[in-house]
Amino acid sequence: MNGTIPARLQRFDPSLEQIDPDEPQVTEALTETMLSIAYKTYADSAHAIRCVHAKSHGLLEAEVEILDHLPSPLAQGIFAHPGTFDAVLRLSTTPGDLLHDSVSAPRGMSLKILDVEGDRLPGSEHSTSQDFVMVNGKVFNSPSGKAFLGNLKLLAATTDRAEGAKKIFSKLLRGVESVAETVGKELTPVKVMGGQPMTHMLGESVYTQVPVRFGHHVAKLGLVPASENLKALIDKPVSVNGDEDVHRHLIEEFFRHETAVWHLQVQLCTDVSEMPIEDPMALWDEEKSPYITVATVTARPQTSWSQERSEIVDDGMKFSPWNGITDHQPLGQIMRMRKLAYERSAAFRSERNRTPVTEPRSCPFHHAPASVVEETQARVFP
Repeated sequence: MNGTIPARLQRFDPSLEQIDPDEPQVTEALTETMLSIAYKTYADSAHAIRCVHAKSHGLLEAEVEILDHLPSPLAQGIFAHPGTFDAVLRLSTTPGDLLHDSVSAPRGMSLKILDVEGDRLPGSEHSTSQDFVMVNGKVFNSPSGKAFLGNLKLLAATTDRAEGAKKIFSKLLRGVESVAETVGKELTPVKVMGGQPMTHMLGESVYTQVPVRFGHHVAKLGLVPASENLKALIDKPVSVNGDEDVHRHLIEEFFRHETAVWHLQVQLCTDVSEMPIEDPMALWDEEKSPYITVATVTARPQTSWSQERSEIVDDGMKFSPWNGITDHQPLGQIMRMRKLAYERSAAFRSERNRTPVTEPRSCPFHHAPASVVEETQARVFP
């Protein structure tokens, strides 16, 4: 464990969330906009893919070890007791179409921790896993649900169009972002539109960006490089050289012989007046509450991507903040809006692809797909 737990902590209470009267309408519009991306890509390929984070670069078998002797504020939810869990990691980039890697977009890492205990969130009662969905930025890319809807409409309008122009635009935006970072600013909207610096994906730190319940408390979570071989890849430049899947190939090269270790960390909320729940672009002060390690995530040498793994994970799984236990309930408007969108996106894929979307009961890479899922959940719990 590193960092000091703040003396004052925000106690979780359902009243901390403030729901705007028009949130259901905005949620429905957001969901329909996301599905418009899926319909477009499906019409082009006859294969249903995710509305966002469609392209996977690494599909990893991992192990999550909860640290022993965590103090009470950190020993919450699935972290209440030391133990080791099997897990699946999916590394991806944000667009809803499968683009050449020269179109550089924000990176995501979704963690599915298997066979956890606890009361389940609505809609995940027949699952036994806990998902944490994270992106390489500490805050969300829009200040509100309505603003996010506007940004998503812009992205939806460009889905599967003019990849050559996207490559040029991405290169220009990366120049803007690199200049901003030299003066200590990170332009999140620029990264969303294609200005993500072209660096090695395994050097990234990723975050939930918006808060979740953390047992009796409220927190944001992060996953940061811990092993020296991952730290060596932080900000390491990558040259595409015409390779449309360069990130996938670099990750494959790493996991032929290397073991990766990340720290799973928690930033506890001290007071919602200073660390708000409903402002998705609020950066919580790390001097008042640092990120503290509660677990390690280890991925050993393996085949990090294959068509078989893609069918199992890309087609056959969903990663949703709402797949988990009540002690890690997603909080805030962005998280609430994600629930319907993720459910319908998964259902869209499950209804159209050969592999239905299900929840694994054990590590899916050890067995044939049919032996690790309950087929009865294929349509009910997408």
